[in-house]
Amino acid sequence: MGIELLGFQTTIANPVTLKGIGVHSGSEVEITFHPAEAEAGIVFQRVLADGRISEFRAVSSQVGNTDLCTVLGFSPATSIATIEHVMAAIYALGLDNLLIEVHGAEMPIMDGSSEPFIEAIEQAGIRALAVKRRYIRVLKPVRVESGASWSEFTPYDGMRFEVEIDFDCPLIGRQSWKGDLTPAVFKREMSRARTFGFMRDVERLWAGGFALGSSLENSVVISDDNTVINVEGLRYADEFVRHKTLDAVGDLSLAGAPFLGCYRSYRGGHRMNANALKALLSDASAYEVVETATQRQRTRLRDMVAVAATGHSPWSA
Repeated sequence: MGIELLGFQTTIANPVTLKGIGVHSGSEVEITFHPAEAEAGIVFQRVLADGRISEFRAVSSQVGNTDLCTVLGFSPATSIATIEHVMAAIYALGLDNLLIEVHGAEMPIMDGSSEPFIEAIEQAGIRALAVKRRYIRVLKPVRVESGASWSEFTPYDGMRFEVEIDFDCPLIGRQSWKGDLTPAVFKREMSRARTFGFMRDVERLWAGGFALGSSLENSVVISDDNTVINVEGLRYADEFVRHKTLDAVGDLSLAGAPFLGCYRSYRGGHRMNANALKALLSDASAYEVVETATQRQRTRLRDMVAVAATGHSPWSA
């Protein structure tokens, strides 16, 4: 297979800061991306009100709640929520090492998509590091099911997503997105897809302390008569499934290393994504860790060789 892959790890060249509101808390949030050394991974540091630091590696073992978003940590007092849009941008652009300083309990929602984070990372610049990049190559199918929903990993020579949604809403209905993930594909085909919700659910969410920062500036809202309330309409004709695919990219970035395989889901979501990833990583026969055998920054799948997993595996805490 002739696909091109990064042979060496990366980080950003310069710090960059974003400010916004949390979609669930409604509170002001500030985050700063800082460069990090090779093998550091993606690390979130939440600065608490008393000055203490709550730190989490962006890996599967640190995932807590997945009801309405993906959360790192298991206590609301110290956890960091709604990381999926940020992580999707980081993963799609091929960043391996980053320190994310967070002043707030969740990521800023910005416009509800990953585009502002893509722009921030590209503004900061990406720098190659002198340590080889590891990949998780899927060796056999791994599947999880919940009612009519399912998600699975299968072997594939590349990094592919096949996501299908099926809503009892005539505006959405059954939609699917399929394609190999590259930075260009992500930027063009899903980075601008926004989170969405139904007007009928708003009061219930507010009563539960959620969606307090949601607005037409950061969410696509569907009215009770199944029309889009936002004046500007949709950014893509099938924006709904593209956003679900964006979410899946962010959730699966928590493997701790990019995967080589195909991820398929039907009527999935954050919980299904997390459960599928945990099922894959808990079965040592389902994957192998590989890296390039060459000394080039850009490499090919044919140049990948299996390596012994280190004592500190990329997905461990």
